[in-house]
Amino acid sequence: MLDGVTINQLRTFVAVCDAGSFSGAAKTLLRAQSAVSHAIAALEAALLVELFERGTRRAELTPAGRSLLPDARAVIARTEEMKTRARSISTSGAEQLSIAVDVYYPRRHLIACLQRFGLDAPTAVVNLRMTTMQGGEALVLDGECVFSITAADVPELKPSALERHWLCDTRMVTVCAPSHPLANLGRAAARDEFSRHIQIVVTDNQPHAEKSTVAVAGERRWFVNELGAKHDLLKAGLGWGHMPEDLVSGDLANGVLVELTRHAWHLRPLTFMISRRRGLDPLECEAHLIAMLASGHLPKSSAIADKSAMRGELPSPVQITHPGLP
Repeated sequence: MLDGVTINQLRTFVAVCDAGSFSGAAKTLLRAQSAVSHAIAALEAALLVELFERGTRRAELTPAGRSLLPDARAVIARTEEMKTRARSISTSGAEQLSIAVDVYYPRRHLIACLQRFGLDAPTAVVNLRMTTMQGGEALVLDGECVFSITAADVPELKPSALERHWLCDTRMVTVCAPSHPLANLGRAAARDEFSRHIQIVVTDNQPHAEKSTVAVAGERRWFVNELGAKHDLLKAGLGWGHMPEDLVSGDLANGVLVELTRHAWHLRPLTFMISRRRGLDPLECEAHLIAMLASGHLPKSSAIADKSAMRGELPSPVQITHPGLP
């Protein structure tokens, strides 16, 4: 039924509605009134409905016409948007941005950055890969991603080919379910006390990857390869573990999880790095997204304020010496 509908017919329909008459629409569109009438008749035939009341001096919409008018305006608006995007692509080309992000990176901030990036770069195509441990750097080495956000504690996959730059830190908290024995101690727990209970630890999906050793207490560990699974196991009371505060703040607020106090055992923030191939400067859109990801506050305007980021400059590479993830 809709195959015969054209943008020209929809524009004519809207013009008649806005002008209030066929003759007024003809003047607006710089067309003969007979051409306007023909376009409306063809649209009605394609839609199998009458859009205007017959026998009236003014162009009065039928109930079907009133119902379909917002759809016509929406189709025209999307068409104009498509034309604008096409002009932008023909001028500068469509940007393809493939990135890998570790599952521990604060999810709400990631989403906020991507929302803003979509507004600032509406023609860009983003391919987002959520990864664990060395998975992000593997995608960079394979050419699947232009950069990855990787936890600093994860051993570099190939230092000779990759370089890392500091991005940000996020606070980690030690949690368990309210039903877990550690939740009812009423005091700070020493590391030895933690070691008597099962710790839920995220490990790598990659074959032969080394297991996590940092911030792990004792030998009683259950390994999972996905942060969401760890989250679910913790809420089910199957063990205790370290989690990004951003991910569990709601659970802590409503009592689904309990934050545990550690005695004589410091848990430092989890540091994230931008990992990319050596010698490759980021494109402008990459630098803009990285600048947002690195900041706790999004830029106040869509313009890229950080001129050094526009030039592809990033903080100096650093040496990573701590293996593993909690």
